[in-house]
Amino acid sequence: MLRSGMILMIRKEARNGKSAYTIGKQLGISKNTARKYIERGENKPPPNDRFSKLDAYKPLLHSLMSQGIFNCVVLLERLQGVGYEGGITILKEYVHPFRPARALPAVRRYETPPGKQAQMDWGICHYQDAQGGLHKVPAFVIILGNSRMKYVEFTSRRDLNSLHRCMVNAFAYYGGMPQEILTDNMKTVVTGREAGQPIWNTRFADFAVDMGFTPKVCRVRSPQTKGKVERLVRYVKENFLPGRRFEDLDDLNRQAVAWCRDANGKVHHTTGKIPLQALASEKLLELPSQAKLDQYRWEDRIVTHDGMVSFDGIRYGVPWQYSGKEVRVRLYEGSLEICYGGVLLARHKAQYRSGNVIMLHGQYHGLTERNGIPVPLPCAKQQAGTVEIRELSIYDRLLGGASNG
Repeated sequence: MLRSGMILMIRKEARNGKSAYTIGKQLGISKNTARKYIERGENKPPPNDRFSKLDAYKPLLHSLMSQGIFNCVVLLERLQGVGYEGGITILKEYVHPFRPARALPAVRRYETPPGKQAQMDWGICHYQDAQGGLHKVPAFVIILGNSRMKYVEFTSRRDLNSLHRCMVNAFAYYGGMPQEILTDNMKTVVTGREAGQPIWNTRFADFAVDMGFTPKVCRVRSPQTKGKVERLVRYVKENFLPGRRFEDLDDLNRQAVAWCRDANGKVHHTTGKIPLQALASEKLLELPSQAKLDQYRWEDRIVTHDGMVSFDGIRYGVPWQYSGKEVRVRLYEGSLEICYGGVLLARHKAQYRSGNVIMLHGQYHGLTERNGIPVPLPCAKQQAGTVEIRELSIYDRLLGGASNG
């Protein structure tokens, strides 16, 4: 049940012509609750005599509240000092609707022109496995500032390689890039600050140059300056995840793309536009070449001596002949591809349970016969010497000649 002060505020706003929806949004209550107290007020006018003792002191009370004084014990002392004889309960109920919300400082709404900016961030989400165990899963989220086009991707890690891959996937989803991307001071983007200016992670700075966008970071400890993506993180946690069922990370990401497509097809409550339709006016920068995009989808790994490649805590097999070599790996359409010198060595169905070992069929074929040596050692070859074959008469002439001497 609402306090009488809040009820009075509801009815006052209703008398000013505001709807139940607007009042509910303004006071932080549901529209049905606001409508209930509006309808009750229409049948029975609210009693005002309970607040009669405050009437003469309301100008002073509002003056004190305008100075940021909302502690009712302090307010009571100030009012009693000028003759107020009422109790603190009435005072608390009157002050409550005027008390400021406990939230971050208010900020100016910041809108960007088409194609100017996107905001990105990581969110940490939770899910339960089949045994009821609770796990964390990072979610990469990005939103175009003007059209409000959303993109969400879940990953196993929040490292720089994962960030690059997610950003490239988002650019491909949008069909282009904004001029700048705003983020917070994550370590994969900045390594520190000097004279108030960010010191960029060199690999991320190189990535930005290759892609063609300008990186921007918000002020330290001021996440509200990228409010669009902050709200999207909360939207994913409160709207997409609750009650959702999925088999693995690949399945979860397929559902996330479908959810984004649905959300981007609805009217945005702030802009009044449909993001998918507004995307056409974003005037995004053209994407780099496919080869440049694919470059950031691959990661380097060293093959172990037993012919395994580690990725996200899972070991995948490759032909034993490549032990000790550096290979390239990428997640692609639910599979892990492993290449060497442009040659595909193995394609495994991606796994997401850490500690699994996935063997390749025929992985060790020929290892025993070749004693684990992939190529013959460089060496010389010894060949048997040749013996000259002579007729026996030659030896007779030699012997006869000796005896005659």
